[in-house]
Amino acid sequence: MSPHALDEVAASSSTATPEVLSGYTSVKVFSDNAKVEDGFIISDYAYENAIVKRIPGGMYEVTPNKVDYQFKVDMKVPKTGLMMVGLGGNNGSTLTATILANRYGINFRTKQGLQKPNYYGSVTQASTLKLGVDEDGNDVYAPFNEILPMLHPNDIVIGGWDINSANLADAMARSKVLDFDLQRQVAKYMAQIKPLPSIYYPDFIAANQSDRADNLIDGDSKWDHVQRIRRDIQDFKAKNELEKVIVVWTANTERYAEIIPGVNDTAENLINSIKTSHDEVAPSTIFAVACILDGVPFINGSPQNTFVPGCIELAEKSKSFIGGDDFKSGQTKIKSVLAQFLVDAGIRPLSIASYNHLGNNDGYNLSAPKQFRSKEISKKSVVDDMIASNHILYNEEKGNTIDHCIVIKYVPAVGDSKVAMDEYYSELMMGGHNTISIHNVCEDSLLASPLIIDLTVIAEFFSRVTYKKTDSEDDFEKFYPVLSVLSYWLKAPLARPGCEPVNGLNKQRTALENLLRAFVGLGPQNELKLEERLW
Repeated sequence: MSPHALDEVAASSSTATPEVLSGYTSVKVFSDNAKVEDGFIISDYAYENAIVKRIPGGMYEVTPNKVDYQFKVDMKVPKTGLMMVGLGGNNGSTLTATILANRYGINFRTKQGLQKPNYYGSVTQASTLKLGVDEDGNDVYAPFNEILPMLHPNDIVIGGWDINSANLADAMARSKVLDFDLQRQVAKYMAQIKPLPSIYYPDFIAANQSDRADNLIDGDSKWDHVQRIRRDIQDFKAKNELEKVIVVWTANTERYAEIIPGVNDTAENLINSIKTSHDEVAPSTIFAVACILDGVPFINGSPQNTFVPGCIELAEKSKSFIGGDDFKSGQTKIKSVLAQFLVDAGIRPLSIASYNHLGNNDGYNLSAPKQFRSKEISKKSVVDDMIASNHILYNEEKGNTIDHCIVIKYVPAVGDSKVAMDEYYSELMMGGHNTISIHNVCEDSLLASPLIIDLTVIAEFFSRVTYKKTDSEDDFEKFYPVLSVLSYWLKAPLARPGCEPVNGLNKQRTALENLLRAFVGLGPQNELKLEERLW
């Protein structure tokens, strides 16, 4: 099927049909629960859950619950731009070079031989999901991005801001991430991209970053800064004839902002505080507010608390997507799997000690205590819901916490090759103990950059999804502004106020897969495998 087949099907189909064509080329879904109509996939989905009431004495009353929803997916993928805050940093320059290499088919040589460009590390571009089973009961997998129409990274238009004025060719060379032969070939494209001036409030990032800050937006008015960012986005969109823009913060880690009543606790107070240039409004929050006011999805890839309560409330009022916090790449992603494995196995982790050293600018910034504290909080929170899930292992008698130690050291010699060492010390049956030690060396930016692709692709996709309850006469509406489906890629996932975030990696992935299945009329992923268990 050609990439245009979806449009052809949509144009020719205006009545209900059990056939739904989805994806770019390969997946055809036959379902009575879905139809293609006027360029949209419209699906019916019965969301089944169980409502549990805790009864004193350790008893539970469980009542099955079902709510019928209808989903509507716009099949047209818009021309989309990605604007990164921190465009000239390791992640920004690495991602831009990768997209250019893939777009232009640039092969390059390393000491291992000829390399072809790829998007390894990206879930949307380099992973598969299970569709079902074949006639023999064997699992069948398809590329993740072929079940529904999704943005391809080769088509993304790149732009953004940085406090440093270096063009991206020089920024790429400074980062020392990519092999020289690749840098040599993409430099002519990279040199044409120069970051827009950005916001610099010295109190929020480490003092050691001041030497880089030569590309700054003028003035001290924080409200003027909001308006400037809005104009930058509008100008970028118009210049490149874009239909949509996604903004991702991949700049320095900031210190935590204090939550102060009357300053940033409500949307109204936050806007007033920006207009009076209050000291406790961070640069990342300025970017977030600018995006929210214009309905531009904003994702925070660093650990600071960009989304203060007033910022979340503003997103709710504007119905504008936000997501965060902190890219989940190597060590923490392993932790979200391993800790869950131990708890689910009935083993009681007592302590997790995590040590890192790295030599890139992220590590340099994190050598300052306040910025390190932001990272420490995001790394520790990843096991919170796992502890809460098992009151047999964690309770008032045994204790409700894990001793969790985080150490990050700046070692310039290792550059972007971050070294991570973890020790999991757990209690076994009858007073026994188990220690799991992991030593992991990763190229930090080559793990983090693909996450930006996925966050952009999924955020753009969900901006084309609406829903309503089947028995409702209300119009279709967008998902809740805190886009929790992005949690798979984020260390400290932002949750709807009053809801606990989900940190377990497998749970996050399953939720995302099942949503995509629901949009094409398929039920949730089923691993009963009755084909091999019954006569």
